[in-house]
Amino acid sequence: MSVPPLQALPLELLRQRSSTKWRSYGDDVIPMFVAETDFALAPAITAALQRAVEIGDTGYTPPRPGIDLDFADYAERLWGWRPDTARIRWTGDVMMGVVEVLRAVTAPGDRVVVTPPVYPPFYDTVEEAGAVVERVPLVDDGERWSLDLDGIERALADGARSVLLCNPHNPTGTVHSRESLAALARLAHRYGATVVSDEIHAPLTHAPAVFTPFLDAAPEAAAVGYTVTSASKTYNLAGLKCAVIVTGSEETAAVVRALPWEVEWRAGLFGVIANRAAFAPDSDEWLEGLLAALDHNRRLLADLLAEHLPLARYRTPDAGFLAWVDVSAYGWGDNPAPFIRREAKVALHHGPLFGEEGVGHVRINVGCDPEVLRDAVERIGRLAVAAGADAGGSPIVERSLVASEDR
Repeated sequence: MSVPPLQALPLELLRQRSSTKWRSYGDDVIPMFVAETDFALAPAITAALQRAVEIGDTGYTPPRPGIDLDFADYAERLWGWRPDTARIRWTGDVMMGVVEVLRAVTAPGDRVVVTPPVYPPFYDTVEEAGAVVERVPLVDDGERWSLDLDGIERALADGARSVLLCNPHNPTGTVHSRESLAALARLAHRYGATVVSDEIHAPLTHAPAVFTPFLDAAPEAAAVGYTVTSASKTYNLAGLKCAVIVTGSEETAAVVRALPWEVEWRAGLFGVIANRAAFAPDSDEWLEGLLAALDHNRRLLADLLAEHLPLARYRTPDAGFLAWVDVSAYGWGDNPAPFIRREAKVALHHGPLFGEEGVGHVRINVGCDPEVLRDAVERIGRLAVAAGADAGGSPIVERSLVASEDR
């Protein structure tokens, strides 16, 4: 029996939150920029945190908090992959883990491949680690995005020392195929490089797409790979600091064990408690409901764009609750988000921050009530009408979901 979609909390309650999403702009703005969702926490997480508060469990994170076993169980249930618990460590958040791994596997000035358009902190993280960003954009074949394996090989052959992978990809929502990830692992192994894989959106993969953990993609992946992930995006726990760093070989595990002890101490106790509750089987039904709600909204966005912004380009994402939309046809500038926020009172993420491939784009958070999503797109659509744009032309909405089902 299918689980019904989660219902988003009412706006009047959400506006009582004190997080970035709800405190960056006034109540006249619909916030759809940062990656926070509008649902109640999974009941198991709420219960675990409430119990911690009741007993004053607010001290230091213990040296063996148990999250290694919980994550291994979770990965086995969701993806049929069981990492060795002895090769799972923890830290404060995914980007914190990424920068520490990059510091360990690169030298100052080494080049690290990123695949734009990509999550803006990737650029900052590489620089924080003392390395240099090497851009190898995703390939766009008109139907979907994929890794430019030829471009990555050229970069590695020319001396790049690591690849910072987004798997699934933010902002496009692309779930990289097992074949593509295996090929990347073999390239890194051939050139003596490493792959650091951010897999924070993995639990949000929508059928028929299938998520492949990088470390499970090929035998070579275990030798070159480092995975950093967390329950924070899926379960809306970004303010509770905790992530896991996973390796697949004794050599890579030794690199992580050699990181400064403070790396593990950065994980907050409430973050550990919440992540463990998220990874527990008690939260699986909540996740099913979330996926049902997000699946509805990713499809709804296609319909709303076709109706109100028919010149926009959008491909239904394979994973996540973030939609990558090209609105350049409307002439709202290289960075349309400030104009849309000012004139339509809808806050979207700035496309150019994801790389030059984001010129004319916005990222829209669809982890909300369908009526909020409808209101936001209708507001933006009125801008197009007011500007005299042709709102009656043929829609340019690319439905990769339909295409993938046809294949």
